[in-house]
Amino acid sequence: MKNKVIQVQTAVNSEEEAKSLANALIREHLAACVQYFPISSIYRWKGQIEESKEYMILIKSLANKQKEIFSFIKREHTYELPEIIVTALDDVSLEYCTWIEEEIKKKK
Repeated sequence: MKNKVIQVQTAVNSEEEAKSLANALIREHLAACVQYFPISSIYRWKGQIEESKEYMILIKSLANKQKEIFSFIKREHTYELPEIIVTALDDVSLEYCTWIEEEIKKKK
């Protein structure tokens, strides 16, 4: 494995936005896999406690794509301040890592 596998997470306000971002990340070869699912969030925003239904997005990619993924999320996300959290995945099967590398490098 040449590159470190990462998981990037962000949350959006609708299933449609989650699906749109997921498809674009895959099309652009920024991710090999994107999962999304409904969540409930409570947070403080501009001095107020907010509660909302959102969709969590988990992006499986490579560390060398992190900057591009950040730029993509900041450009395409509808939130003023999108959540962008990266986790380095240390214990991942060699086969899965190889698959991720192969999918991401297929970009023409």
